[in-house]
Amino acid sequence: MKTKLFHFPRAFPIWPALFIAAAFSSVSPSFAAGTTTPSAWSQVPAILARIVPPTFPNRDFVITNYGAIGDGVADCTKAFAGAIAACNEAGGGRVVVPAGKFLTGPIHLLSNVNLHVVKDATILFTTNTAAYLPVVFTRYESTEVMNYSPLIYAFEQQNVAITGEGTLNSQATNGVWHSWKSGADSTKLVQMGNNDVPVADRVFGAGHFLRPYFIQPTRCRNVLIEGVKILGSPMWVISPLYCTNVTVSGVTVEATGPNTDGCDPDSCTDVLIKDCSFSDGDDCIAIKSGRDRDGHRVNIPSRNLVIQNSHFKAGHGGVSAGSETAGGIENVFAENCTFDSPDLDYAFRFKTNPARGGYVKNVFIRNCQVQTPRFGIHMTLRYASAGARVGQCTPEMGNIDIRDCTFAKLTRQPIFIEGYDEKIQITGVTIANCTFQSAADQNTITNASDIHLLDNHWGVATSR
Repeated sequence: MKTKLFHFPRAFPIWPALFIAAAFSSVSPSFAAGTTTPSAWSQVPAILARIVPPTFPNRDFVITNYGAIGDGVADCTKAFAGAIAACNEAGGGRVVVPAGKFLTGPIHLLSNVNLHVVKDATILFTTNTAAYLPVVFTRYESTEVMNYSPLIYAFEQQNVAITGEGTLNSQATNGVWHSWKSGADSTKLVQMGNNDVPVADRVFGAGHFLRPYFIQPTRCRNVLIEGVKILGSPMWVISPLYCTNVTVSGVTVEATGPNTDGCDPDSCTDVLIKDCSFSDGDDCIAIKSGRDRDGHRVNIPSRNLVIQNSHFKAGHGGVSAGSETAGGIENVFAENCTFDSPDLDYAFRFKTNPARGGYVKNVFIRNCQVQTPRFGIHMTLRYASAGARVGQCTPEMGNIDIRDCTFAKLTRQPIFIEGYDEKIQITGVTIANCTFQSAADQNTITNASDIHLLDNHWGVATSR
């Protein structure tokens, strides 16, 4: 039987959940049993086969042999740099951080270097902002810029890693970083991008107030971040930029403060995030691909991303795409994840607007357990931000499939799908065989077409 399609040109009325279930009970289950979703998931083994963590020669370069003192007071910046340079010059190996507390400025990794932090070791990053100069090439909220160095940075390197059971402590809450959360500089940078100012002339850093990220390999191949515990960040925590073959595995992120996203792959290809735990001041995972005109100029998508067996606590969104979508986001697979905090706003969040443009498509989610966020599934083409103008960069969002998930107590809505208007719609969304146990409000679907709600199970929902 052919699957029946539903078109909602303006507004999908707020119906009681049981009525929603009845309204869609005549929809054929053939889509759920068809070839589209299974064939999509069949791509995952090939993606995972390409994501191979780097390996390193069996050589150790212990930072205490290069002058590091683990008292939490002595400046170990030169010791880290010396050990990394020696490891790289020898052909690679591990730069080992032994037990103790080691204070340092930015750490710049080189090819074939594995920064290994043992169980009882902590790297403390200085709160002296001047230590993160001179400026380096990076992105700030997905606009290219010359800015303060990330706390851990690698530029155009291959085979780099951060591993171990130790701790990386940004000390961001002890300094001034978070007081820079808004201001004229971020607006100025976006204007530079929109006016095609050369990146070499977008120099911020000293005298400016754009926060650096914690960990950012940039234009790198074969990246591994595994096992470490990461505390706080000035800005986004882990944000690979223009990278290929990235594994983030078994990492614990605990960050508070503005814009402290947990893991934001930005214009990256072939990324695996697995067995991680996130508790953040913003989105836990947020896939990016450039902002506004500058992102369209660069035009590098994020594609082929797999998220598995991860745990999401506090934050705005659990698994998110956007809002910086200019280069496009596609082929995202998330499975077997848990979301269990009332301090999480959205379990699944997809967001963009006519200034960001680009697209979010081919997103597949299955077998996830969601407890107590505000929203279960939230999609919008009306994400609020400065500069959004209709017709500037028409965004696309569609071919999104979410199935076999359980949503327990939602303090707001099970499903919220919001296109921009009658012409700029979200199209092609399937939510199938999910259980929504209870929610404060009912679904809202506006300016959307080809929305399939198939064989879902609805509990109690009452309108406010």
